Parts: sequence; C-alpha cells; structure tokens
Amino acid sequence: MELDERKLKILQAIIRNYMETGEPVGSRTISKYSDLNLSSATIRNEMSDLEEMGYILQPHTSAGRIPSDKGYRLYVDRMMEEKDQEVNELKELMIERTDKMERVLKQVVKVLAANTNYATMVSAPTYHQKKLKFIQLSKVSSTQILTVIMMDGNLVRNKVIPVTEELDQETVLKLNILLNSVLNGLAIEEINLAMIKSLKEQAGAHSELVADVIDAVAEVIHSEEEVEIYTSGTTNIFRYPELSENGKASEILSTFEEKQELTDLVNRTLEGGTGQGIQVYIGQELPVQAMKDCSVVTATYELGDGLRGTIGIIGPKRMDYENVVNTLKTLTEQLDEIYNRKQE
Repeated sequence: MELDERKLKILQAIIRNYMETGEPVGSRTISKYSDLNLSSATIRNEMSDLEEMGYILQPHTSAGRIPSDKGYRLYVDRMMEEKDQEVNELKELMIERTDKMERVLKQVVKVLAANTNYATMVSAPTYHQKKLKFIQLSKVSSTQILTVIMMDGNLVRNKVIPVTEELDQETVLKLNILLNSVLNGLAIEEINLAMIKSLKEQAGAHSELVADVIDAVAEVIHSEEEVEIYTSGTTNIFRYPELSENGKASEILSTFEEKQELTDLVNRTLEGGTGQGIQVYIGQELPVQAMKDCSVVTATYELGDGLRGTIGIIGPKRMDYENVVNTLKTLTEQLDEIYNRKQE
C-alpha cells in the first residue's frame, strides 16, 4: 500500500502531537490538529492503514496511536530532504544577494570618501542574534557524536561531542527529533532554563548529551565570524598635516591594509549600537593605537533579521562632525532601501 499525501500528513500530525504531549494520539485530536478537514471516521480509517503498514502503533486498548521506529524514520528522512532543499535554496539566494550587496558597498565607500574628503570603511553585513535552523547528531564512533549546527545566514559549524556510552541509531534519531522540534527557529536568548530542563527530562538517561549539544549551539552563536571590510579614501589622510607628519600617516595606512584592528573596531561598534545608532570616537577613546590622533564616526546599519554592519569615517579631530553625522544617518537609510530593493 502506497503512502499517499493524506496519509503522510496524518502521520506527521501524529508524530508532532506525540512529541509535544508524550500521549497516544487519537483521531479526534488529529481532526483538530491538522488542516486536512477530514472527519474523525476518515482519519480512523487512515490511521488503521498506517498501523497496518507499520508506521504507528497502538500501545494498549485505547484509541490512541504512537509513532513506530519506522514512522520516526520516515518523518526524519522527509525532514532531512526538506532541510537539504531549504539549504540549497538558501545558498543560491545568499550568493546572489551577497554579490549584489558587495558591489553596492564598494561603491558606497568610494562615494563617501569622495564626498567627505576623509578615509572611509564599511563592513559587509553579518548576522547577529542568529537563530538555529537545524541540528543533526550522527555517530562517529562508539564514544563520539558529531553535532552539525546550521544557523541563519547558512552558517554551518561542526563539533564532536564525547559520550560515555554507545548510542544506537534509533536513540540518536529520537534525540534529533527532540532537539529539532524544540530548538529550531530560536535565538540563544530564547533558550531559557525551563526549556533546557524540559529537554533534559525528555532525554532521560541522555540528558548530559543534550546539555552538551546546547552548549555547542551557544558556542557557535557567540563565535566571531570573519568580517569583510571595504575601505576607500585612505590617501585623504595626507590632506591633514597633523595626521601626515612624523610617520603617522604610514601607521594609519598600515591599519587600513591589515584590517585586524578595523575588525575589532567594527565588532565593538556592533556590540555597542543597534539600528542606525551613531558613535563618535575621539583620539584616546579609539581602541586602535595608530588612530589616537584621529576621530572616527561610525554608524550601524541594519537590514532586518539581525543582519547588521558598520560604516565608518576616519579623519582628523577637527573633522566636520555635523556633516559627517548627517551623511551617515542618510546613508544608513539609503542602504536599507537599496538592500530591500535588491531582494525584490
């Protein structure tokens, strides 16, 4: 007997409801839970077929059913297919958007330098408050579990977690279902102690592994990503005697070339501001030693869904602050419009 779309939807509804409640699922529950608009009698007939096919079980004389290992396997295989397709579509979309955005940012930083006569920088947008999209646990050996974590922005990280006892494939499968049903779509800030406690209780003897997986997710979310920074107008530094004397200009230019200290400045800006917030660093306030004779004005632009970057203007302490601040405010708004238009 073939598993048609209607049977598949009923099976998925049974599994999801059982994962939420831990109780056998009846036809009346499914009729309310799913969007099939079927009568309880029709659903009972379909559930009987699913039981005959081995996808669900009747644990005792009640009308409720629970998923079998075969049912769980089909559910996970279908879920994995959907996630693979989602990842591939996301990759293609992100590559296209990233390419467009890179061209826009390179043009923006050049125009900004020409219009202000200062040195300029802009960081490509990166994800903040990243959300978990998928977790996959796989056996590596009898003492190791590979955890694959996929976050927003197609960020994928792997971590090997040691285990004290060998887990069979069905246990790993059920842990995958448990973790994904609860954690998918959440940011680390949304994973609270009550949720972790509930997960560990549901995991039973494997609560320690669940705790290790959650720690790995937190580590991935908080890990620093490589920041792409575009610069322009660095030779404008020579326009200002106070920055070009005594080899100061060469130190500033070196900072622009190496970019590590600029990356630190960008990360500090992103941690300190949100939305279109403006921050002004004057002289000794700057975390970049080579720029202690400069002022830097930064703006954080935000493109939605936690996607943020930084624009910065670097010049002498006597820079035209009012003009620079107004320029950055206007530019962050324009970037938002450009990005949204590029997505259409």
